[in-house]
Amino acid sequence: MLGFKVDEALCDKCDLCVWDCPTRIIERPKNGYPRIIEAEAGDCMGCQHCLTVCPPGAISILGRDPANSLPLAPEALPSLEAMELLVRGRRSCRQYAAEDVDPALLARLLTTLANAPTGVNRRELTFRVIEDRATMDAFREKAMAELRRAVDAGEVPEPLAGGAARFVQAFYEEGRDLVFRGAPHILFVTAPPDAPCPQQDVVLALAYFELLAHSAGLGTVWCGLASMLLAAVPQLKADLGIPEEHIHYQMLFGVPSIRYARTVQRDDGARVERIVL
Repeated sequence: MLGFKVDEALCDKCDLCVWDCPTRIIERPKNGYPRIIEAEAGDCMGCQHCLTVCPPGAISILGRDPANSLPLAPEALPSLEAMELLVRGRRSCRQYAAEDVDPALLARLLTTLANAPTGVNRRELTFRVIEDRATMDAFREKAMAELRRAVDAGEVPEPLAGGAARFVQAFYEEGRDLVFRGAPHILFVTAPPDAPCPQQDVVLALAYFELLAHSAGLGTVWCGLASMLLAAVPQLKADLGIPEEHIHYQMLFGVPSIRYARTVQRDDGARVERIVL
């Protein structure tokens, strides 16, 4: 079922796969090669630790060939300085160029994003993305029209009503898109409520996407106002294919029309308390 295979010509019997298996379902008999404990095969999390920890690449599992994995050479990874600059330089982007993100780049980002961590490696996230400006413009117009209808009909519950009315006024009377900021794209990440930690999974995926996008020269902003809009006009969830009970959050993104020249200075932005026992 797991397709656990060991290339005996490569295996040096180091037992790393045995020691690093989170559910301890791998054993190596004396003088033998690693194998799955058959009675415990159902406990496999699909994490592929056994495949990735094996130095000579002797192990394959779940149909994955170690030859298709990227090598993790320390010198190929971003330095601490590069990651510091990325984190310090990340800005919420609310100014976007009138162009689509290259489809190949977007596909690359989303494929990479599938590797973001999830609780118990359940990987039950769904990424729903608007890939082009024409579709985004159509969604924006429909969303604001539905919000205006709901506001006029008095259907928006408190405490959302005041904000909803302000967004409608800004959009139709002032020509300002306060909810979507004129962004050409939006990514919704959703998780079923019975996932081990759906809220955390969603937020982690979006945080990973944000750093990936910024490293590719794109801009992003966490769009909490879209949550307000979907709460005020819940039928829009059906238009987006989001199941009513699913946990979700969303991020606007696109090619930024503004570039920041330096990082902010807010290293004191959080209190650090060291635990002493």
